[in-house]
Amino acid sequence: MSDSKAILVVEDEAMIGMMLEDYLDTLGYRLHAIAVSVEEACDQARKGGFDAALVDCNLQGEKSWPVADILADSGIPFVFATGGMADDVPASHSSRPTLAKPYTIGAVERALTKVLSS
Repeated sequence: MSDSKAILVVEDEAMIGMMLEDYLDTLGYRLHAIAVSVEEACDQARKGGFDAALVDCNLQGEKSWPVADILADSGIPFVFATGGMADDVPASHSSRPTLAKPYTIGAVERALTKVLSS
């Protein structure tokens, strides 16, 4: 469907990225891109062209807060994805929705619906 929302996935684990791609397709979203590093995700965030993002908090041992800052400054809604409590989200982003791993398709759907309807 040509009017489906495009989603940037920021995830460094290939299997999780592929699973999210399948979830997005099933839910009627388009995958914009999968970024696997903070640098790549920042580049994608600066370029834009997508409606929302799912952002893993930890990419290859590096926190993804710079990505979140660019998305917030650009007005692009996003959801943080986290695998644990070690991902202390900065105060500037503490009100952002969070999606806990392991993901379910229902949780992804609820999170994206929430940020895209704001």
